[in-house]
Amino acid sequence: MGGAWMNSPRSVKRRRGGRGAALLLLLGTLLFPAVASADWWNHDWSYRKQILVDASAKGGDLKSDLNDMPVLVRLHEGVFKFTDANPDGSDLRFVAEDDKTPLKYHVEKFDSVFNLAFVWVSVPKIKAGETTKIWMYYGNPKAANGGDARVTYDPDQVLVYHFSERGVPAADSTGYANNSATIGQVDESGLIGTATKFDGKETTQLPASSSLALASGGSWTWSVWLKPAAADEDGIIYARHDGVKTLLIGLSRGAPYVSLSDDSGAVQQTAAVQPLGGKGWHNVAVTMGQHLTLYIDGKPGPGIPLPTPAMNSVSALGGDAAAPGQVLVNAYAGEMDELQISRVARDPAYLDLAALNQGPGDKLVEFGADEQLSSWSSGYIGIILHSVTLDGWVVITLLLIMAVISWGVMAQKTGQINRVSRGNKAFLSLYRSASGDFGALNHLVTGNGAGAAELSDEKRLLVRRAPLFHMFSAGVEELRQRLAGDNSAQARGAYLTPQSIEAIRASLDSSLVQESQSLNKAMVLLTIAISGGPFIGLLGTVMGVMITFAAIAASGDVNINSIAPGIAAALVATVAGLIVAIPALFGYNYLITRVKDATAEMQVFLDAFVTRMAENYNEPRALRQMVAGE
Repeated sequence: MGGAWMNSPRSVKRRRGGRGAALLLLLGTLLFPAVASADWWNHDWSYRKQILVDASAKGGDLKSDLNDMPVLVRLHEGVFKFTDANPDGSDLRFVAEDDKTPLKYHVEKFDSVFNLAFVWVSVPKIKAGETTKIWMYYGNPKAANGGDARVTYDPDQVLVYHFSERGVPAADSTGYANNSATIGQVDESGLIGTATKFDGKETTQLPASSSLALASGGSWTWSVWLKPAAADEDGIIYARHDGVKTLLIGLSRGAPYVSLSDDSGAVQQTAAVQPLGGKGWHNVAVTMGQHLTLYIDGKPGPGIPLPTPAMNSVSALGGDAAAPGQVLVNAYAGEMDELQISRVARDPAYLDLAALNQGPGDKLVEFGADEQLSSWSSGYIGIILHSVTLDGWVVITLLLIMAVISWGVMAQKTGQINRVSRGNKAFLSLYRSASGDFGALNHLVTGNGAGAAELSDEKRLLVRRAPLFHMFSAGVEELRQRLAGDNSAQARGAYLTPQSIEAIRASLDSSLVQESQSLNKAMVLLTIAISGGPFIGLLGTVMGVMITFAAIAASGDVNINSIAPGIAAALVATVAGLIVAIPALFGYNYLITRVKDATAEMQVFLDAFVTRMAENYNEPRALRQMVAGE
C-alpha cells in the first residue's frame, strides 16, 4: 500500500492549514484593527482643527515671504464648537504644520457665552503664493493658559493696544510695557473684540519711553483701525510734539493725512486723495525712514520725501494734546481699534496682509474640519455608545457573551484540529515503516516493543492522542481477541473468516464515528452564533427604534438632532449581532472543512487497515500454511 494514498491528502491538508491560519489572522485584523498612530501633537488634547493661512492669489495674494507674522484667528460658532473647549479658552494650543512645533500665541478675547473669540498666533513663515497650514488643539480640561502676548510679537514691535481693558488704561501687549497713562471709553462693537471710543473731549496718552523714541532718519511703522463717527470727519488721530518737530496723523473731510515738520519747523503734509467713506472700519498705516508713506487699507498712497526727525516725547490718540491739561484741538470723534507701533518700516506686503487678515472680510485665514483623537470613548463612536439605552445594553451584553463563547470555540477547535493533524501525520509515518506488522507497531507506540527507545516521549504522546492510532488500537484489540479465542483457528493457523473481518470493520466504523463526534463537538455553538446573532441584534434595534419614537411622541417635538443619536444607538445592536455572526461564519466554514478532511483521512485509513488485515489473516492463506506444514 505504501504511502501514496496519504501523500496527496497530507499536502492538501498542509496547504489548507496555512490558508486557514492566514484567514484567522486576517479575520482578527478586521475585527480588532490596530489604531493607527496618526500624528497627534499631545494626546492630552482631544480635538484639533487645521487652519490654513492662504497667501495664494485667491487669498492674501502675498508677493514676498514674511517671517514671524502675527495672524489673527477669529473663532465663532460657524467654525468652532465652543463647548468642546474650556470656557476661558485656556486649553487652546497652536502647532506648526509638522504637528510638533508649538507656536506662540495669545488670546485677546474668548467668550463662550456668545461664542466668539479672537486669538493672535505668530506664524514663523508665510510663503508668497502658498498656503501655510497650522493646527489648533483644544479639549483639555486640565490645561492651564498657555498664551503669552509678550512673545507673540517680534522684538521690533514696541506697542500693541487691543483696547480690551475695562476701567483701566490701555495695556501694551508687547514685552515693552508701553501702557497708556489715561483711561479710555470702551466700545463693545469693536472690529476685533472691544475698541476704544473718542467723543472729542479727551485723548489717550502714550508714554515717552525709549522704545517709542524716534531716531533721526530711523525706521518706524504706525497703524490703527478707524471707524469715524461721520464720513467727512475732521480730527487728529495721533499727535506728537518735540520742540518745533511735529508729527500729526488725522482726517481732513474724511480723508487721512500726515503732517510732519523737521528741526527747522518746516511742515510737509501728505493726504489721501479719497476719503475713507461710509461708517465702516478702515486701516490707516504710516511708515517712516528716509521717506514717509501713508497706507490706506494696506495699499500704499502718497508720501513725503522727508527723513524721520528725532523725537522722544509723549504722544496722544484722539486729538492734538500731547500732555494732560492742554487744550484739546482738532479732536477725533469715532472708534479706534488695534493700535500697533514698530521701530522698523514694515514691508508693504506685511501691511497689506495685516489689513486683509484683520479687516471685516478676512480672506487670509480658512478653517479645516474638526478632528478628534481616536478612541472607543470619543468621536462618533462615543456619541453613539453614550446614547445606547438600557435595553440596548442588555442585548449587546448578550451578544458579547455569545461572541466570547464562539471565539473560544473557534480557538479550542483550531487547536484540537491542529493536534489531530500533527498526530495523524506522525502515526502514518510509523504505520508505513511497520510494513503491516500490527503487533510490532502497537508495542512501539505503547513503549513495550523493540526500538521503543528510539521514539521520544513527546512524539509517542502525540501519536497516542491521534484518532488514527485510536482506530488502529481498536482494530488490533478486536483482531487479538478473535485470534486468541478461536482454538481451532490456532490449530490450523491464524486466519479470519469474512464474518470476523466485517465485525472488525463494524468496530472500526464505531471508532470512526466517535472520533468524528469528538471533532464536531461544540460546533453547534458556532451555528447558533451565525443564525442567532443577527436576529438578536435586530431585536435590539427594533426595540431601540420603538423607544426613540415613543420618546418623540411623548415630547411632541420632532428634532433630528435628538432623533439621530437614538437611531444610531439602536443600530449598534444590529452591528453587534453581525460582529458575532460574521467571525463565527468564517470560523465555522474553515473548521468544518478541516474536520471533513480529517474524517476523510480516517475513513481512508480504515479501508486500508481492513484490507491489510484481510490480506494478512485471510482463510486461503491459512489453509496454504496448514498444507505446507503437513
